[in-house]
Amino acid sequence: MARRREHSREALTELALSAAERLLDKQGAALLSTRRIAADIGYSAASLYSVFNNFDDLCWQLNARTLAMLLAQLDALGDKSPREALKAYALCYVAFAARWPERWSLLFEHRTPETLQVPAWLNDSIERLFLQIERRLAELVPDASATELALTARTLWCGVHGVAVLQLRGKLFLPPEGKQEQMLITLVDYHLDGWGLNRESRA
Repeated sequence: MARRREHSREALTELALSAAERLLDKQGAALLSTRRIAADIGYSAASLYSVFNNFDDLCWQLNARTLAMLLAQLDALGDKSPREALKAYALCYVAFAARWPERWSLLFEHRTPETLQVPAWLNDSIERLFLQIERRLAELVPDASATELALTARTLWCGVHGVAVLQLRGKLFLPPEGKQEQMLITLVDYHLDGWGLNRESRA
């Protein structure tokens, strides 16, 4: 394994994050540590703190990479009608969680200490996920306010997220002929139909 003097700061950062992803996939978030990552790439743990502020910083960067992967997959779904796009997003999200369970879990299991502030660039990545949903909702209902779109996007996401969590835990309790794909499609359809009816009743 190459030593620190053979890598630039950028190269060491990439080396460490790639190793962290491998360890995360293999061992899970509970066993992830700078010591294990450093050992995997032949460095001391102290060396990693020359490129990461702390372990939280490393986890934030891992989460940003995970979000970038997810957003790239959503972008690759292509041009669809708003309703069909939202269904495709839901299916993609749950499939992503199943494909990368440990990386996906780290997004929600990592707890930032109260003494630290989550960096703006990570919050921007999270916001982009919601904006993707909000844009599709705005195409369905052009007169919806920004506040309404934000609330609706997050409410819909919570339902889809719940399916992803239960799927990973083997707790969907579907009948033998049941399919999670149909569950997600039904969830999106019912939510959008209910949203439309609720708006009409308030008009």
